[in-house]
Amino acid sequence: MSRLEELLDVTASADEVFTGPGGGPDGKRTYGGQLTAQTLMAAGRTVNAGRPPVSLQLQFLRAGAAGDPVDYRVSALTDGRTTAVRQVLGMQGERVLSIATVVFADPLGGPEHGATPDMPEQPEALPTTGPAGSAPAMPLEELDIRISDRGAGMQFCRHFWWRATVTLPADPLLHAAAALYTTDVYGLDPALQVHGHALGDGTHRTGTTGTAVWFHHPIRADRWNVLASSSPAASRGRGVITAALADADGRRVATVVQEGLVTPRDPHPTERK
Repeated sequence: MSRLEELLDVTASADEVFTGPGGGPDGKRTYGGQLTAQTLMAAGRTVNAGRPPVSLQLQFLRAGAAGDPVDYRVSALTDGRTTAVRQVLGMQGERVLSIATVVFADPLGGPEHGATPDMPEQPEALPTTGPAGSAPAMPLEELDIRISDRGAGMQFCRHFWWRATVTLPADPLLHAAAALYTTDVYGLDPALQVHGHALGDGTHRTGTTGTAVWFHHPIRADRWNVLASSSPAASRGRGVITAALADADGRRVATVVQEGLVTPRDPHPTERK
């Protein structure tokens, strides 16, 4: 089993409770992408395997310890003829880290369309950049990440190309979880890039407060995908990111919206006037 698969998977530890491993490093806060991915995996373990996820809305309530496992308590809110809805609490001990609602539904007939993000480049033509900054929790040796930024100010857009370079089981839920895990890294960066800053600068306190994802088509994590993200609004110390996840053929496979804290750090005492 690859390290990526280990970080995404969850195991049943009690009735409707699943445990996911910590990603480390010790002393750091839990990586939000891993919490989101494991939440999806836990919810999916209680649903018919042939019923794919269609949406996930997750709120981060408090930071967790990155080196410790997380328990996911799953409650069935609905088990209908074509739809299943699960509520998932992510917990360490008695501390609730996150709360999520995950919806699964049978595919039905109907109109189809999907706005395709501009894809001016092919990933093979881009240098291997890795994430936009340090990511010690991620098995970067098992991920190929190539970033291309375009525009400035409100026209800033990030193309985050990614694929897993290790063999993953043919489990659509796992591939969707891999997408949530990988694309969350430095996901709030466009909200700062609009103003000429970057998460890696350390000038702002940041943290994702909420993530919403709508799945339109199955995702293949072992093939090239691109997350095209921008920030339409920021105010009162919070920024919003909207993004389209597309496969290499340009088919939109998911839509992502995130909100997070983006507020200037207090200057060091020696820098204050």
